[in-house]
Amino acid sequence: MKILHLCLANFYIDNFSYQENMLTRFHKSLGLDVEIIASLESFDKNGKPCFLASGKKYINEYGISVTRLDYKKFLLSKRLRRYNGTYKAISEAKPDIIFLHGVQFFDILHVANYLRKNPRVKAYADNHADFSNSATNWLSKNILHKILWRYCARKIEPYILKFYGVLPARVDFLRKVYRLPPEKVELLVMGADDDKIKLAKRGNARNRVRARYNISANDFLIITGGKIDQAKWQTVLLMNAIKQVDNPNVKLIVFGSVVDQLKEQIESLADGEKIQYIGWVNSDDIYDFFAAADLGVFPGRHSVLWEQAVAMGLPCVFKHWMGTTHVDLGGNCIFLFEDSVEILKDVIEELINSPEAYQRMKDVAETLGSKEFSYAEIAKRSIGFC
Repeated sequence: MKILHLCLANFYIDNFSYQENMLTRFHKSLGLDVEIIASLESFDKNGKPCFLASGKKYINEYGISVTRLDYKKFLLSKRLRRYNGTYKAISEAKPDIIFLHGVQFFDILHVANYLRKNPRVKAYADNHADFSNSATNWLSKNILHKILWRYCARKIEPYILKFYGVLPARVDFLRKVYRLPPEKVELLVMGADDDKIKLAKRGNARNRVRARYNISANDFLIITGGKIDQAKWQTVLLMNAIKQVDNPNVKLIVFGSVVDQLKEQIESLADGEKIQYIGWVNSDDIYDFFAAADLGVFPGRHSVLWEQAVAMGLPCVFKHWMGTTHVDLGGNCIFLFEDSVEILKDVIEELINSPEAYQRMKDVAETLGSKEFSYAEIAKRSIGFC
């Protein structure tokens, strides 16, 4: 059985651990013949968004065939996501299942046409848009999403078995903005790499990471990171809070890229002893850092690191956002309702001074985290293989 993943609504990045990478990899592990058709959007060697020079075909790191399509040669082709040879590429793939990563591309009309002519083919689509990362101004909300992308979503809707929002907020976005039938819309969470979890837990990751960064076995290690931009400026508050915690055994490691506007603050707050900023970390190594930590604190906007930390069984503190509380499995995390150094300091000190409360969080995290956010299981759920 062949499954075709269409990554034409946004980017596809080789050698990363985004949902597009993980679902294709674990679909292959289920024994499916997997192919990817993708846009030219990617990341450069520094982890910054870029466009590849031209279309091409190749085999990716998981042995999966990838076809990159060129954009049509007119002014708005990148904005509207119009490609050369979309219908032909789908026809040549001869899929039994099509999985669309996003519905926000105008060439979805070719996909709808193919599905209309091939009713045996099953189709699913997901959505990564919500009001925190999309429809953030009048033009985007009322023209791009409520007219153009709603039109695309409605055109493909008759042929789609399930539309998946990857966060509760993104389920709501599909229902309210694109007005898709509620019975066709479900939550399909993002998750973590099962193999990386096993390696980090079975190996000596905890001791190895702590030794590398001079963190003792008795230290209470807090971890945070990701792409630290203006949506995650609260990382600065966390670093200030750690400085005020009156306990020399509380340590913080901050990893990830930092935008220029925050770089000076982040680097000045990292004293190299209580707080360390270690820069960009390979996505595979992030699991080792979670294994080494006692607590994850993510005081800014949601990222997939939230699900990965929970899947590792790590107790966490998260910024509360409407539509992201799915990471609460019944006590494994605490939510922050305000951006405040004082509140961060109080939450951290309360956990350190209440071993019983912390252990309850840890028990829930370790018992339920990996089950809920396993990509092996998510891959099955995504195409009705449960």
